[in-house]
Amino acid sequence: MAKKQIPLRINDELYEELAKWADDDFRSINGQIEYLLNECVKWRKKGMETKLNGKTLAALADFLEENKK
Repeated sequence: MAKKQIPLRINDELYEELAKWADDDFRSINGQIEYLLNECVKWRKKGMETKLNGKTLAALADFLEENKK
């Protein structure tokens, strides 16, 4: 499957958080972002709430931790 290249602008604080998380998971930052986007799509397909509020983001973080492979 071919991959699309897209420009992504994020603030420094978010970048640093993603960099730490990627390092913890032994991924590149790009790999971490792709992983998180894939997990979000799976999460949405499972019919979970899609509104991005604090509760939902916390639930997503819990879901990702519980479903690590």
